[in-house]
Amino acid sequence: MKLPVILTCVLFLSLAAAATEASSPVPPKGYSAWKKSDRKVVTDKNSLFYGIHYIYADKKAQRGYLDGNKFAEGSRIVVEFFTIKDNPAVDGPKNMIVLMQKDKRQMATGGWLFAGFGADGKSSGLDPATTCFGCHKQEAAQRDFVISTRKDFKSL
Repeated sequence: MKLPVILTCVLFLSLAAAATEASSPVPPKGYSAWKKSDRKVVTDKNSLFYGIHYIYADKKAQRGYLDGNKFAEGSRIVVEFFTIKDNPAVDGPKNMIVLMQKDKRQMATGGWLFAGFGADGKSSGLDPATTCFGCHKQEAAQRDFVISTRKDFKSL
């Protein structure tokens, strides 16, 4: 009698863990092959964007940039952040990855899913509505909440 109860509990916990993991966003595979922005360096230590970063845009996001920051459903933008070590001319270690994905179901964040990850690709646990969207709403409400523009890419 105990074995079926234990097996049922193990199965339930496994399914619950898989459902939780499936609902958590992950960095898109192969994003480093997308269109890559110019290198951005922010040396102001008081800035939220302090460090070195690169923006990657998938094909839908590239069309959105070309269309004056009007992005189609499913557009994906990834930003990699690197630490500034001694010399801002050299990328330090990667410290964060951020994903923006156009998703009309995300009403609280302007139709965008925001997700942050550590350098290892695991969720940062930050609340996107307060950590990300506040700045995007303030800085880029007229550009579909995307701070970057076509100008950030040499050949787009």
